[in-house]
Amino acid sequence: MEFAFYFASGVAVVSTLRVITNTNPVHALLYLIISLMAVSMTFFALGAPFAGALEIIVYAGAIMVLFVFVVMMLNLGPVAAEQERAWLKPGIWGGPALLSALLLAELLYVLFGNPSAGAIGQTTVDARVVGISLFGPYLLVVELASMLLLAAIVAAFHLGRHEAKEQ
Repeated sequence: MEFAFYFASGVAVVSTLRVITNTNPVHALLYLIISLMAVSMTFFALGAPFAGALEIIVYAGAIMVLFVFVVMMLNLGPVAAEQERAWLKPGIWGGPALLSALLLAELLYVLFGNPSAGAIGQTTVDARVVGISLFGPYLLVVELASMLLLAAIVAAFHLGRHEAKEQ
């Protein structure tokens, strides 16, 4: 399990660096998805499948849908659509596809490998323990994070309105 943890951490670092250094926003989003999946794999390797599943559902799922909605709200027109077609050539997907395949192989190794291979991930953290922790000593932090997300949603709505663009 230690190998799985370090391997997923390495993939997360490499793909996050590609997110930061990439000038193309579509490519950066592809590497961001890979980075989020790699962070999820580190949770799985540490024995926290609930946190790993939440990472996939909330970040890799919901946040990426949010990015799609932002692109739809911007409505950049046919020039931007043609530029996106040029960006999404099959060769562009090589790096993210390779990193995704490596993460899939690691997931299969973690799921079907020898459970006594390492010291990391010997105990499993279930949803009940996570809930008790989140709504026990970390209640204030969870509520502050929810307020921050609410403020971000309200700001995104007001920035994306057509009336605000016309002024």
